[in-house]
Amino acid sequence: MGVINITPDSFSDGGRFFARDRAVAEAVRQLKSGVDVLDLGAQSTRPGAEEVGADEECRRLLPALKAIRENLPSALISVDTFLAPVAAAALDAGANWINDISGGRRDPDLLRVVADAGCPVVLMHSRGDSKTMDQLTDYSDVVDEVRRGLMERSDAALQAGVDQTQIIWDPGLGFAKTHEQNLQLLRELEQLTQGSVPVLIGPSRKRFIGDVLNEPRPKARLWGTAAVACRCAHAGAAIVRVHDVGPIVQTLRMASALW
Repeated sequence: MGVINITPDSFSDGGRFFARDRAVAEAVRQLKSGVDVLDLGAQSTRPGAEEVGADEECRRLLPALKAIRENLPSALISVDTFLAPVAAAALDAGANWINDISGGRRDPDLLRVVADAGCPVVLMHSRGDSKTMDQLTDYSDVVDEVRRGLMERSDAALQAGVDQTQIIWDPGLGFAKTHEQNLQLLRELEQLTQGSVPVLIGPSRKRFIGDVLNEPRPKARLWGTAAVACRCAHAGAAIVRVHDVGPIVQTLRMASALW
């Protein structure tokens, strides 16, 4: 899954693909590099980010989404949003998946939108919001609590009418987790991947990689991200969500051949 942030303030590439033509060019480049799914987001979810609301999110997202769909009619497009009105508008504009960092917690109507559309949904584990999540890292057993949290969000999705086969889990690396908790989730990833639900991992350029490498620059964390991608292949993760698509596609292909 390749990331295309249609935002001015995302943590590592904010503003780079804000213009519609640049977003289309990036989508073309990523697909040529071997990406399977494009993930478009118009609301930054980095710690401390300001929430812009559904109207502004749609204003940013829809022109790029429509242009990508027009230019790439067969592309598989995911939209990263936690708001039901944005999800509905995105699906109407040609998106195939919804990727919700709150797992339907922030706007429960999103699960109904997904159910009505019959489309895949990524349910991510998180706590709080961009302003509060760094203060919500108290776990007795992070792996077990994340797994149980994802099961609870799956139950909510099923109750809203989402088909079980359309659910994908994301343990939410970097969202209400400390450096060590992120590493622990990756060390014990099989506790999530050995079930029947496909698992998506989003490690790309994240702060915990910078902490390990003593690398403050997000764009300089490629090789740390590649190491995590290898672990994801080893553990049987279904999807890895990344910014540096070309190198990580190659990394995952080689790692998949090894494991």
